[in-house]
Amino acid sequence: MTVGLKIDGKEIIEKKLLDTRKAQVVLPLLEKLFKEHNLSLKDLSAIEVNPGPGSFTGIRVGLSIANTLGFLLTIPVNGEKVGEPAKASY
Repeated sequence: MTVGLKIDGKEIIEKKLLDTRKAQVVLPLLEKLFKEHNLSLKDLSAIEVNPGPGSFTGIRVGLSIANTLGFLLTIPVNGEKVGEPAKASY
């Protein structure tokens, strides 16, 4: 599983190899990344989700989390306006 931040053009990536329970690890992994870089959710200006490769459930969980955060923070997800579901690009 991979989550990351892009700050002033610099990518900060956190990877964790998991066999199971991937959905339960996403938010704690994001929280760890934010704490390590002294950031909060309010510092986000946009959210990008990579649609794969990955399992159907993993992609669905990632998009659900991204859409929820985008809606709550009123920021775009994959370039889409708030309230419009993020579209996977194939």
